[in-house]
Amino acid sequence: MNTADLGLPVDVPSTALFTDQYELTMLRAALAAGTAERRSVFEVFTRRLPNGRRYGVVGGTGRVLDAVENFRFDTAVLTFLREREIVDEETLDWLAGYRFRGDIWGYPEGEVYFPGSPIMRVEGTFAECVLLETVILSILNHDSAIAAAASRMSAAAGDRPLIEMGARRTHELAAVAASRAAYVGGFATTSDLAAGFRYGIPTVGTSAHAFTLLHDSEQDAFQAQVNTLGRGTTLLVDTYDVAEAVRTAVEVAGTELGAVRIDSGDLLLVAHRVRQQLDELGARDTKIVVTSDLDEYAIASLAAAPVDAYGVGTQLVTGSGHPTSSMVYKLVARAESADPKAPLVPVAKKSTGGKTSVGGRKWAARRLDSYGVAEAEVLGTGPVPAALADRQLLVELVKGGEVVAREPLDAARERHTRARAGLPMSATQLSRGEPVLPTEYLHESSGS
Repeated sequence: MNTADLGLPVDVPSTALFTDQYELTMLRAALAAGTAERRSVFEVFTRRLPNGRRYGVVGGTGRVLDAVENFRFDTAVLTFLREREIVDEETLDWLAGYRFRGDIWGYPEGEVYFPGSPIMRVEGTFAECVLLETVILSILNHDSAIAAAASRMSAAAGDRPLIEMGARRTHELAAVAASRAAYVGGFATTSDLAAGFRYGIPTVGTSAHAFTLLHDSEQDAFQAQVNTLGRGTTLLVDTYDVAEAVRTAVEVAGTELGAVRIDSGDLLLVAHRVRQQLDELGARDTKIVVTSDLDEYAIASLAAAPVDAYGVGTQLVTGSGHPTSSMVYKLVARAESADPKAPLVPVAKKSTGGKTSVGGRKWAARRLDSYGVAEAEVLGTGPVPAALADRQLLVELVKGGEVVAREPLDAARERHTRARAGLPMSATQLSRGEPVLPTEYLHESSGS
């Protein structure tokens, strides 16, 4: 597989070093102890949503599948581990033949989740599963945070399209992942060409203030842009005086001007004035795009303004104040021995301080009320109740080490739209609140 598909530099041969050293030291010790081959079940979940958030959004599943498939210890990686004396020769020999041959189940990308939801379940030997902890968490934590912020912004925007334009506000590789996650969460386009190239996301872009400043006059700048890009282009009108720029824009492009962009000032006030001016000039079909440090709250405040599209950067790629989803990767069951037929035993962290976990290999289902609206996230370790059998959330992603659930990015985007629409109406309120669905646990004896 081409590592460019992962947003990696072309000279990175694999994802195997996207991990923490303790994954390898645990592997080394488990190999020595004879416990490395015990069948194990790890689950990814979050104990709580970011403060005030009402739902989470699964983002990055497709990237996880690519990363797992490309998790290989090639000669360069093994040489690095040997030279640093991170593991011994026995462990290096084991790593040289590493391939994940287990199974992965998970919430499909774009689905919503709640505290405790088993967002991803990784099953195999302890050795093969433990190595994937960091790379899986790094992808899911980042992409889910961006997807959740994007979802809130798209809910606030309603039918008005959102443009992702945060590449210059984050790491260059994170920018590509952020654009992908934003598209899942409801954004329509991106300014980032790498994201367009790798994931097929529609791209947009016209000019910055530098282009206007380059020319001897604003009229010259507008004329150059229209001559090159056509009358349907978007002209940036706040370099100098907005009213004068709008007049000049229509004078140059005519009433067929595609759009104007406003990037500063009191956007609510300026948008109303620009709309009035455009209409008076006969450019009634010219759209208004606003940018300038927008977040979901600013977008909501512009709901009554004559705005046609929003461009969002910094607040989106930083998760609108919550740049991680606080997901963890915990062992919840393991076999009593290395015998492949040995039964699984539930295990769980029981320490104090709020970092406990619930043991056992879990299923998850979403119960609906009589109106067909979600009312609870139900988790269990025993048989799935008949009433929830067709409401299960986890799908098979990897079987016997082979990816079985690749899908177009648009499928995840459409799934999120449906999932969010199936939640109670209060889910999209921007005021702080508790998760919109409670998480209920059914123990094995309660299933029927």
